[in-house]
Amino acid sequence: MLYHWHEFSRNLMEPYVYGAEALAKMYSAPGSWMAKLPGAERIAAGYELFHRLGKDYEKPEFGIRSVEAHGHHLPVVEIEAARQPFCRLLRFKRYSDEAQVIHDLKDDPKVLVVAPLSGHHSTLLRDTVRTLLRDHKVWITDWVDARMVPLADGAFGLDDYVHYIEGFIRQIGAEDLHIVSVCQPTVPVLAAVALMAARGETTPRSLTLMGGPIDSRQSPTAVNNLATTKPLSWFQRNVIHEVPANYPGAGRKVYPGFLQHAGFVAMNPGRHARSHWDFYRDLVRGDLEDADSHRRFYDEYNAVLDMASEYYLDTIRVVFQQHLLPRGCWDVDGERVRPEAIRDTAILTIEGELDDISGLGQTRAAHDLCRALPRKRQKHLTVDGAGHYGIFSGRRWREVVYPEVSRFIRAAG
Repeated sequence: MLYHWHEFSRNLMEPYVYGAEALAKMYSAPGSWMAKLPGAERIAAGYELFHRLGKDYEKPEFGIRSVEAHGHHLPVVEIEAARQPFCRLLRFKRYSDEAQVIHDLKDDPKVLVVAPLSGHHSTLLRDTVRTLLRDHKVWITDWVDARMVPLADGAFGLDDYVHYIEGFIRQIGAEDLHIVSVCQPTVPVLAAVALMAARGETTPRSLTLMGGPIDSRQSPTAVNNLATTKPLSWFQRNVIHEVPANYPGAGRKVYPGFLQHAGFVAMNPGRHARSHWDFYRDLVRGDLEDADSHRRFYDEYNAVLDMASEYYLDTIRVVFQQHLLPRGCWDVDGERVRPEAIRDTAILTIEGELDDISGLGQTRAAHDLCRALPRKRQKHLTVDGAGHYGIFSGRRWREVVYPEVSRFIRAAG
């Protein structure tokens, strides 16, 4: 019933939330007489803050319209390359009709970015994709909000996630493909490549694993501790709820995005409170650049999706409670996941020194599991001063991490 109460309260507050948006504009618009009243700046700032705290955040767009590649300014078109009930495979295609430009782009490596399915939309990796497009042909997994998937489309568990990745690899073509996996999907992506290798299938040329819980027993964080201090039955009883009737996925059991968002905020409540207070003060002072930066960040951060209950509970059990991958005990639809079967896929692991979601050593553990892979085809990078998001977004990603990733991909062929 919690989900239904959430929808009820959201609908109840909606007139006030959007009324506050209108009032904020009335007290701040240059042509409005109300903007000339004493204290109008504070009133407008208060109304906008109320609006942003209460509004419903929709999935943002990637918004990547162009890119600089090989010295050329090129338009970029977002193409849906494949669709499954719970995921779309998107390609960001760079276009030109000039022979020299086409020649320059022809040999760029193919990269599949596997985005996390852990609460936020894949647009969280916008900066990752935009940067990769300088020198690569890029695809990304765009996970679908489970509340938008009808019950008739069936369940979605961690095994299904692995099979989705296998299918996308085969569709793009493993023989010249490189994978960049960020956070949560490092586990199912490593499993997918290991299963393909064990069957004798062609595997991707390289695999970059960034800030993921390959072995969550290493340097456990608050995220790990929450998953291990409560039994699986607690999660089933307390965080799994049915999608209300006003969505296409009505009746589907999910881990709601609003609960995940509450967990995100609870990890650093003081920082978020200060950020919103600073936003209010920026509006009062007329510092529109900093205020707009706040809007952009929280438009992304507050946009969350629901996860299918089967997938969420599988992840808690397999990754965080039973540690089946590092223990060599994980079966995907009856097939044992054996990372030691990987012999031809070069592996780069990346960790942030200050990562408070996937602790140091959790991602690096992949090297010990892939023991049949020659050491010269394995590499690790610890990014000094970087938190979880800093290894795939922002200045450190662009200036420190990306050059290493790009060189690794090129070296892997």
